[in-house]
Amino acid sequence: MATDLDDAPAVTRKHIKPDRDLTAAAVTINRPAADLFAYYRDFTNLPSFMENVVRIDALDGGRSHWVVKAPGGKTVEWDARVTNEVEGEEITWQSEDGAEVPNSGRVTFRDAGARGTVVTATIAYQPPAGTIGKLIAKMFQREPAIQARRDLRRFKQLMETGEVATPAMNAKQFEEMGL
Repeated sequence: MATDLDDAPAVTRKHIKPDRDLTAAAVTINRPAADLFAYYRDFTNLPSFMENVVRIDALDGGRSHWVVKAPGGKTVEWDARVTNEVEGEEITWQSEDGAEVPNSGRVTFRDAGARGTVVTATIAYQPPAGTIGKLIAKMFQREPAIQARRDLRRFKQLMETGEVATPAMNAKQFEEMGL
């Protein structure tokens, strides 16, 4: 992540580890920052809108264990720790040594007045197998830049309507059709 001397926007910072790709996405959600922060900060909630996240287990001391879908029906796992937290405004994390996908990032929650809150997710990650791994992940729609945009859209849907829209039929719809 950036040093204290680097206050440039996240995607233009100079102090990102050179072996990592950087992606950022933002969305405005019509809810107060405190509500959004509280939901997001409970990492066990994240699989409810993050399509590729199978499970997140809360560990001790601001640590968590992540299990995420990867291309080819596989999963990757890592432990991460919160490195900075400003209540209602920001969560910053770093994967721990030995992560299958080394990563770090920050999610910020900025008041947008009557429009709600601007939520920005910035992620630096090291693609497994380098450029080839990144291309494979893109082909399978598992690349973090693609997922960040989609996940934030689903977060917006969930926080504004209470559900994530999907084109798939749910169990109740199947039942109503007699299937």
